[in-house]
Amino acid sequence: MTTNQPKIEKLISELCPAGVEFFDIDNLLINKIVTTCAPPKKLTKKYYKEIGEFPIIDQGQDFIVGYTDDNAAVMAKDLYVIFGDHTEALKYIDFSFAQGADGIKILKTNSNILNIKYFYYALNNFYSKTGKYTRHFSFLKKTLIPIPPLAIQEEIVKILNSFTELEAELEAELEAELEAREKQYDYYREEQLTFGQDVKFVNLDEICEFRYGFTDKAKDEGNVRFIRITDINESGKLRANDSKYLDLSEANKNYLLEKGDILMARTGATYGKTMLFNEDYFAVYASFLIRIRFKENAILPAYYWHFAQSSLYWEQAKKLVGGGAQPQFNANVLKSIKIPIPPIAEQKRIVAILDKFDALVNDISIGLPAELSARRQQYEYYRGKLLDFPLKKA
Repeated sequence: MTTNQPKIEKLISELCPAGVEFFDIDNLLINKIVTTCAPPKKLTKKYYKEIGEFPIIDQGQDFIVGYTDDNAAVMAKDLYVIFGDHTEALKYIDFSFAQGADGIKILKTNSNILNIKYFYYALNNFYSKTGKYTRHFSFLKKTLIPIPPLAIQEEIVKILNSFTELEAELEAELEAELEAREKQYDYYREEQLTFGQDVKFVNLDEICEFRYGFTDKAKDEGNVRFIRITDINESGKLRANDSKYLDLSEANKNYLLEKGDILMARTGATYGKTMLFNEDYFAVYASFLIRIRFKENAILPAYYWHFAQSSLYWEQAKKLVGGGAQPQFNANVLKSIKIPIPPIAEQKRIVAILDKFDALVNDISIGLPAELSARRQQYEYYRGKLLDFPLKKA
């Protein structure tokens, strides 16, 4: 053994040369190495406050979702791992908090056997998310994690804590740069879509036809993709993950999408969100979406998509929909949207410029989004290598 051998490797060779035992979480629960904690009470969303003494933790992706001054709801300050039973979100908590609503498991560990921060890192590394909306604690209990001696656990935590802090600094810099580019993109989009009196504005129904989607039960397999309202992300792009399918039939063949079709969410909090379908596979679309199909040579679909991200579009949309508990942006309202129609050559020029900005801001394969993705992948790879122990033979 050389003197410059990394400390973690020295510890492994000294403390567990024959390998490390793996245990599933259910076994750890049975043997009380991991325990679940019940909160004094659970706060529903109507009790969430923007300012308060104690943070509220729920199963959502946001770390802290609100605050409360209700002492009777507070878990004492300690070290916890929170698991979102529906969302599969994992959170490490080292402060007093109140549980928001239902759907989380509050976990603690026997610190003489299992370092809780190591437990948190191990769960992030070994638990395989399903991505489905169901109860997941039964899946978590089947997860196998290695439990090396405490000295090794603590060294791994020290390394990953340092790595996480560095990653957080780098990501903060990249996210600040990305935010600046998003503002630049917004500026250029508004500039490119501002026209004088020489450009004609037309009502949307003059240049396209609308068709509502249909209702069916999505399946994990089929010969056509079934695009739902949740498949359109915040940037107006089709999500690649959690795809659902149907089998093509007489009932749904009239809902087949063509390249250049636009899909728009017509209801709820995401009303008006717009996606350009430009895929090479067959797909149909669900209810709560409206398909917009343009008349030949009327407009470039990509030009309309950029328009549908602009303030010119959204100012009209908000006025037409009005205020309601469940906004409805139906075809009857959508047809009144006025859109500027410059010559096709000008539309192509605008699309070329805005596509470049959109890629720089939103395309995870290039630019800053790619850098952020690479940072996270690098961290996950490094964490996986640190937690890659040889299995101890019986």
